Amino acid sequence: MNWMILILAGLFETGFAFCLGKAKEASGQAAIAWYAGFLICLATSMLLLIKATQTLPVGTAYAVWTGIGAVGIVLCGIFFLEEPASFWRIFFISTLILSIAGLKWVSAA
Repeated sequence: MNWMILILAGLFETGFAFCLGKAKEASGQAAIAWYAGFLICLATSMLLLIKATQTLPVGTAYAVWTGIGAVGIVLCGIFFLEEPASFWRIFFISTLILSIAGLKWVSAA
């Protein structure tokens, strides 16, 4: 269950980074809505990370949390923000995913 909480926290981290990306493109009420989404996702992500670190090693949890956020926002950038999907970006995101899986594997809790 604690790994599911950590994964959810990482997805909310992706959400707050995505909201920042959309907020910089928006203006007026739309920008305010994106910033509100940022704050909600940020608070939710932090609370879930705190919950996950009560039972998981902090170093592993933080690395997995940031890794999920990094992979998530790169994929959101490619699919929704028109960022490039070059070979090297995909290659390095793949190595990051393998590293996250490796951390979970060696930290079975």
